[in-house]
Amino acid sequence: MIDFEFHTPSSLEEAFALLERHGDDARVMAGGTALILQMKQRFAQPGHVISLRGIPGLSSIEAVANGGTNAVRVGALCTQRQVETSPVIQETVPLVAETFRRVATPRIRNMGTIGGGLVHGDPNQDPPPSLIALGASVELTSSAGQRVVPVEDLFIDYYETDVQPGEIMTSILIPAAPAGSGSVYLKFLPRTADDYGTVSAAAVVSVDENNTCQDIRLVLGGVGMTPIRATEAEDLLRGRPLTEDNIRASVASVKDAVDPLEDFRGSPDYKREMAEVFARRAINQAVAAIPKG
Repeated sequence: MIDFEFHTPSSLEEAFALLERHGDDARVMAGGTALILQMKQRFAQPGHVISLRGIPGLSSIEAVANGGTNAVRVGALCTQRQVETSPVIQETVPLVAETFRRVATPRIRNMGTIGGGLVHGDPNQDPPPSLIALGASVELTSSAGQRVVPVEDLFIDYYETDVQPGEIMTSILIPAAPAGSGSVYLKFLPRTADDYGTVSAAAVVSVDENNTCQDIRLVLGGVGMTPIRATEAEDLLRGRPLTEDNIRASVASVKDAVDPLEDFRGSPDYKREMAEVFARRAINQAVAAIPKG
């Protein structure tokens, strides 16, 4: 194992000071499920690991108002299991609870955190597509202040995010889906139930009384360097009747939007085909989930 110094700050100010003092030789640790694996595999070799576990105020879940709509603010140190089982999450943003229920195994979910997973930047993980589909944003805090970044803009490249040196993710704001909308998260699992999906898809769809698409957000995971919002497919459906022909025509554009890597889960061509299939299924199942009456 790599020799390193382990720090346990009791405040954000102390953590910021440690980051400033040790610079590129320091890594922040939340749950540790990703960082420890990277260190074991020699992908990361920090001389200083700064644990956030002792910092109060980063593990709460609360319902908040967000511009006249309901939302949930989730502390970045909340475990994935907390998010999965929270009554506030289940009531306000049930899509998020369902998505986190699909993450790895209970043992991982009891350790891994929502903030740590997002900062890790893995494009194959489950939560980002659903968070992007709901329009979630993250709060990044440093000694210079705070800034808010939409989750859609957080992912820059493969395992690279917009978190700047000296910044710590402190919370995630997740708006509720629009009233009367339907939502779903799907992933294609040809191996085991706790694996990453070969392809994943999240959709939030609103329709009017004539079955015309009022709005749609469709996001794909596992098929590019970052999660991919299928904006062309959305534009082809928004304002049009949600017929099977229109849905198929819109998701045909997904093949050109994705850029999958080849791995043991499948070839790029195979993943493109599955991306189209699961985009269509996600839209249909989101529409079917819209409350009746």
